Amino acid sequence: MTVKKRIAIAGSIFIALFLVWYLMIKETDYCISFKVKAATGTVFQGIQEWTAAQLLKDKEKYTLIDKRNFDFIQQEMKKEAVQMQYTWDITSINDSVTKVSVGIKDVNHSLYNKLTAPFFNTEFKKEQIRKLTDFKKGLNEHLKNFNVKIEGEGVSEQTFVAYISLKSVLQEKAQHMIANDAGITGFLLDNKIQIIGKPYVEITNWDLDKETIDFNYCFPIPENTQIIENEIVKFKTIPAIKGLKATYYGNFRTSDRAWFVLLDYANNHGYKLDKAPLEQFLSNPFNGGNEIEWETRIIIPFAAK
Repeated sequence: MTVKKRIAIAGSIFIALFLVWYLMIKETDYCISFKVKAATGTVFQGIQEWTAAQLLKDKEKYTLIDKRNFDFIQQEMKKEAVQMQYTWDITSINDSVTKVSVGIKDVNHSLYNKLTAPFFNTEFKKEQIRKLTDFKKGLNEHLKNFNVKIEGEGVSEQTFVAYISLKSVLQEKAQHMIANDAGITGFLLDNKIQIIGKPYVEITNWDLDKETIDFNYCFPIPENTQIIENEIVKFKTIPAIKGLKATYYGNFRTSDRAWFVLLDYANNHGYKLDKAPLEQFLSNPFNGGNEIEWETRIIIPFAAK
């Protein structure tokens, strides 16, 4: 057998195997990739919020199939007779850029799309490009509403506080703070306990799978304060914490965006962190003003060795 024949046979086998994989095994029909200047966690949250909004906007119902925080989401979308699957892979490129790759499958027309999408500007292809362009535009608009400045390694101050313990989904942390603000500040006022600093939020448990947090909403008070027994309001010392620090500028409702930035920074620079952020809010939202100027100091402690 000549060398040319061997090459031809090997090439034919390769092409045949590729076609079998592409047409019969490959799970997605078409893939769209793009980059955004955001942390992986911000993109992850953005995907879930955007797909939830699609139900109201376009009557598309998205159901979660699988997820892996903060780098993978697989969803099924149904709208009348249409049934689609979306597989989102989220990868941190560096401290400020994330790559998003979206694998798309039309369950009812998969083979046709695999044959046509790479070569023709089909309706399926145009619709998916339109949809993900819309998602990216919405995400970029959201990113204009806040800014995160990484400070690097640092240490927080030890602080004596009065606090209440709360629990919420991650996205509703600020709402729970606002709802309970009058309760704790009213207690301190009634008992003539002076507030001597800006409030803190101390995360005591962060369940990434359920996207819930347990946290203490805290107000600094004098260390010599006489402790008053109460079922709701408690007293404690928040110890000094060594970890990675950042300053967040924006609405407190989305201060977790700074957590995601610090987690990506830690992964890219070899740090190990506990999922226990400590936030101090330096601006009072009740005073109004430009949200992009609201300042929050954040530190996430290093994991114990």
